[in-house]
Order: sequence, then C-alpha cells, then structure tokens
Amino acid sequence: MNAPFDMQMSRRQLLKAGGALVVTLALPLSVHATEQVLRDKRGNAQPHALLDKTLDVSAVDGFIAIHQDGTVTLFSGKVDLGQGLRIAIRQMAAEELGIGVDKIEMIEGDTALTPDQGPTAGSSGIMRGGVQIRQAAATAREALIALAAERLQKQPSELMVQDGVVRPRSGGTGLSYAELVGGKRFNLKVDAKAPLNNPTAYRVVGKPLLRPDVPAKVTGTHTYVHDVKLPGMLHGRVLRPAGEGAQILSVDESSVKKFPGVKIVRIGDFLAVAAPDEWDAIQAAAALKVVWSDAGKLMGHDKVEQWLRNGPFDGAETLVNKGNAAAALQAASGKLSASYYWPPQTHGSIGPSCAVADVGARHATIYTASQGTHRYRPAYAQMLGLPNEAVRLVYVDGAGCYGMNGHDDAAADAALMSKALGKPVRVQWSRQDEHGFDPKGPPQALTLEAALGPDNAITAWRTEMWLPRATASLPTVPLLAPQAAGMPQPKGISTGLISQNGDPPYDVANVSVGVYWHDSAPLRPANIRAPGKIANIYAVECMTDELAARAGIDPLAFRLQSLKDARGAEVLRRTASLFGWEARAASASAGSKTNKRGRGIAYSHYKHNETYVAMAMEVEVDRSSGEIRVLRVACAHDCGLIINPDGLRAQVEGSILQTISRSLFEEIRFDTRRVQNVDWASYPILTFPAMPEVRIDLIDRPTMPPLGGGEAAASPVTAALANAVWDAVGIRLRTVPFTPERVKAALASI
Repeated sequence: MNAPFDMQMSRRQLLKAGGALVVTLALPLSVHATEQVLRDKRGNAQPHALLDKTLDVSAVDGFIAIHQDGTVTLFSGKVDLGQGLRIAIRQMAAEELGIGVDKIEMIEGDTALTPDQGPTAGSSGIMRGGVQIRQAAATAREALIALAAERLQKQPSELMVQDGVVRPRSGGTGLSYAELVGGKRFNLKVDAKAPLNNPTAYRVVGKPLLRPDVPAKVTGTHTYVHDVKLPGMLHGRVLRPAGEGAQILSVDESSVKKFPGVKIVRIGDFLAVAAPDEWDAIQAAAALKVVWSDAGKLMGHDKVEQWLRNGPFDGAETLVNKGNAAAALQAASGKLSASYYWPPQTHGSIGPSCAVADVGARHATIYTASQGTHRYRPAYAQMLGLPNEAVRLVYVDGAGCYGMNGHDDAAADAALMSKALGKPVRVQWSRQDEHGFDPKGPPQALTLEAALGPDNAITAWRTEMWLPRATASLPTVPLLAPQAAGMPQPKGISTGLISQNGDPPYDVANVSVGVYWHDSAPLRPANIRAPGKIANIYAVECMTDELAARAGIDPLAFRLQSLKDARGAEVLRRTASLFGWEARAASASAGSKTNKRGRGIAYSHYKHNETYVAMAMEVEVDRSSGEIRVLRVACAHDCGLIINPDGLRAQVEGSILQTISRSLFEEIRFDTRRVQNVDWASYPILTFPAMPEVRIDLIDRPTMPPLGGGEAAASPVTAALANAVWDAVGIRLRTVPFTPERVKAALASI
C-alpha cells in the first residue's frame, strides 16, 4: 500500500510523487480537501500530486496537465455515462495538441480535480464540455509554439506541432512539450480566439477510434461504482416507507439480533441497516420489524391525465404567438384536432444505483455515478454539516442512465449512514428501490388543432400543453434520505425543458403554443432522456401526418413542401433513400382489413436550434393480439462536426431502441400509496429478440460546430412508430405506451 498523502510535502516532492509537471494556476484547495487520505477505486491509499491544481473553468490549467514523459491528462467536469466522451474528448484535445489519443488520460467528474462544467445533461458533453477542452488545448498549443519560437529563435509561423513536439516546418530538431513546460505553468486564460486546426487537416477527429473502456467492460474487469471497496467498509440497505408520506411508529431492533454485526441507523424517518457482509444487510433489512403510519397521498396513475388537464394550475404561458392562429382556425373549413398523453416513466437502468461514502469528522469522500458531481456537492455538504470544500465527489461508472435515476439518492443514503456509523458505507439499491423510488420522467398532456389552406399547405396551428413546471433556480432534485431524516432541502421539482418543440418545424403563417403549468407532479420527477421533446414531437408529427392524409399527399412530400430549412430537408430525403420510401398518397393503405404492415416517417429539429433528425419506420401489427413489432428503422442524423462516428452511431442506435421501448411498453403504475410495478415482469422493456433492423446515415459537417448526439435521435421515434401503425391498420394511437390492449381497443372502435 502506498503511503498516505503528506501535508508537509514540498512542491518538488509533490511533483515527484505524482510524476507530473502540473501546469496550473495553483489555487490550492482548502486543508479539508487536501489533508484527506486519497484512495483509488479499489480503496488503496495513494498520494495525489494534482490536488492543488486550479479548478478555474476559464484557465487552461484547469483542463490540462503535461507530464514528464510528454503524456497529457485532461480534467473534464463532464462524465462518460456510456456515451463515448472518454474517447471523443480525447480526440478533440489530441487534434489541437498534435498528439495521439494513446498519450492522453482523462479524469472525469472529480470535484477535487475537475472544473465545474455543469452537469452531464442536455446533450452538452461534446458541444459544451468537449468544446471547452478543445479550446483550452488550442490555447496551450499556441503557447507551446510561442515558447519554442523563443527558444529556437524562429517565428511562430515557421513552426508546427507533431507528435508532442514543436518542429520547424522546414525540418530540423524540435522541442518536446515536456522540454518546453519543464516545471513551468501556462498561467493562461483559455483564449476563445485561439485558432482551431483546419478540418481539412484533421488526423484524429472524425475517426472511429475505439472506446478505451469497452475491453474491460466486455471481459468483466471494468471497475464500476458497485466494485469500489474501502477498508472497514459496511454494506447498507435502506428501508423505504410503506406508502408515500408514511412515518415510523415503532422499530423492533431485537428482530435483527441474529444477524452478525448488524447496526441500525435511524434519523427521523430515515431507517437503514448496515453489516460487514452484504447478504446479512439484505436479510436484516427484510427481517427488521417496523410499524409505519397509514399513508395515501398519491392520486393513482389512472387519474394523472385528468389532473393535468383540470388543474388547479400554477400559471399559464404563451410560448409561441405567430400570426393569428385562433382566427385562422375559426375560418378554416376542415380543421383537425387531437389529444395526446405521455405517462410517468422510470429510467429503467438495468443495473441498480449504488454509491460508497467515507465520512469523517472533517471531510467526506463520496464515490458516485452522478451526472452532476459538482452540482450535488453543496447538497451533501449541507446534509453532513461540512463546508463545501470538505466534501469530495468522485465519479465512477454506474448503471447507464440519461437523466437522474437513483444514483444521487444512493449517495445520500450512504453518506448519512457513514456519518452515523463512523465507517465507510456502500449502499446498493434493490430493483424494487430503483423502480419504486427513482425520480420519474414527468407526465405530459397535449391538445392540438390544425388546418389546411386551399393550397393544401398548413395554414393554422395551435398546441396546448399541460405540464409540471421545473422550479426556477432549483439547485438539486430533493433527495430521499435527507427528506426522510427531516433535514432542510430546497423545495421544488425538476423536470427538464419539457415545453420545447411544441410548435411545428414547418412554414406555418399562424401558430400558437401555450402551456398550463403545475407546480407539482404526481411522483417526484426528474429529467429523463430528451425531456419533453419526445412527447411534443410525437404529437406534432402525428398531427402533421393527419394533415397529409387529409390533403391526400405522401407524408414525405407533404413535409418537404413546407420545410424551408435545407439541413432539415436533407435529413428527410436521406432517410427516405435509406429506407427505400416510395411515394404514395398518405391514405393509400390505411385501414385495410388485410394489411398488417405499415410505414411511417417523422422529423425533428431538436430544440429548434440543435441536431436535425429524420426517421422512417416499418411496423407489423397483429390484429388479433394487438401486438406491435417494429421491423426496421432508417435514420438520418445531422449534428454538425462528428468527432467519432462509431460512438455517435452507438448513441443514435441507443436512442432509437430505448424510445421504442418507452413507446411500446413503459408506464409507471401507482395507487394512492406507492408505485406498483417494481420489477421487470410488471414493467417490461424491449428485449433482444424484438430488436429491429436499424440503419443510420450520419451527416458530417466538419466546418460546423459539433452538436449533441445523446438525445436528439430519440425525439421523432414515437411519432414515426405511431404513423406507421396508422398506415398499417388505420388507427391513431394517442396515449403511450402502445400496449396490445390499447391497440385492440382502437381497432374495435373503427
């Protein structure tokens, strides 16, 4: 075991211990953060030479360290949840620094080492986090060239960087990065005007380089947060209330005496057990006799849509007001209207949430798979009664999730227990915890009206939405552990930006979009992948399809006639080509008594200012059982500059498959007390045998900024699926999920 970190080490000794030349502004962390014994993910104590580095997001040194052997470490506040940032951000930095990705390591989401770049959310990993690091690398490159120019007595324009060396363009000996920085710091702010390399000369960006984490993952040797082990660590399990709002009336501690080493932690209504052996903790949690008060605060899942639409409301807001939609709709001879509903859904992480906390009297370290380590640090500090700088969150890979599942709650569970017991505690949620208590994707209700003009183009459009509103400036989602313990927390809800894309992306003269806001949600909500946009685009693109059918025009041609954005038109045309779309009137096969297969198409300009996606889908509907099977999917995707096409393709595929699952199967059911479907049997997801053929066309635009790839492809999936079902059997499905029961009911009504 390595020696503990020594606060009396000199700067020279510190650098020697870590083997790095740390190019930082040297804004030291407080004594609380630097005096703790640091441990690697396996729990081994180790010194860390980088703990005094700057965390300044505007400093080059906040992002980059150059080592004595010429290798580089990047410090990223954004984390790789499985979306491929671990290779893509390396590629962006490598391109600007002129080195190979094999020379770069990356530290992610460690609050003691990485700048706060905001949470990894909203498809911002590349387009914000990666772009910041790329600009820091470009600034560093220009500084290295300037240093070399002075040493070599040449003009900077006469020099180039190649393989970690600044060389004369005319040939001759150059200077390595290690030679140039030799104990010096950059002491530079990131220069927003530092030139980026010309895309025509890219050597690394745009290449399908392999992710460094995959080999260990497929061979079972990768370290997840579930694998973190600390000396003396206990395993904890939390006992959840019998119903929403239930309180503890009594606890029979003698009921768990037979389990060796079991300890009970109770703080208010927070109740947990811990033991040296995990199985003992699981058994003790099941055996502990607890009497809870009655509880019945929930409305039940079957009343959610009615509650959304009927209020009471916290307010109303007009989001889009173009022309005069009300007058145009009133004057129209044949307007269409339809209502849609999207239910609460769980994140459905196949692995359960987990965290490990080591809380002492003066400092705390929490190992977590959180997407927002910097964001949640103050919440844990307040909960533990410590200053922010005394709490360190270290990101470690966990179960995949886009949005907030139970990771942050598990960390709070572990932290409270560790503080109470004075030992490190590992908390792994059960499947029942995950489905029953993770923050849910919020419900949405929409009603749309639209009309065609004499030229069969859309002349008027109105969207009304009923949504839970995210609390302004809410620092974190309220956590279960401090809530049960009676500790102060920010009050409010987090939903994500769920009112976007409620208006059509087509050229329409009269458009109105309004929303009726609620200040609460039936279940604790949080942002879930592509928050709000999937449901909104589902409604918009289904209405667009209905208008095409009313006009008797092919759905693709109908969209193209009103789409003025050239990039949008291109993704539609390329999707059609990839799919083999054949033009025909929209109503040609819909409603046929024999037809069981159909095709649908949908389009999305994500948030109206980011990634362009079009999707075509072929489905088969079994009229007798009501089962829908997706046969094949074609998708064209334009997110500007592509950093790693292999990683992007995986993201697009994942978005499509997850959203097919959410569209066909997923809905949280709950009564007045608790969530009812807390296992995979009662909350099914898409299975491997049901996977469709997926074909993807990635459009690379090297001269344009990179945009997000983690969410946009999810947004048109449900619409394309619903439109294909209509084409197959003539029914419009307006409530998610499209269960066999709903399909048969719709078929029976026509």
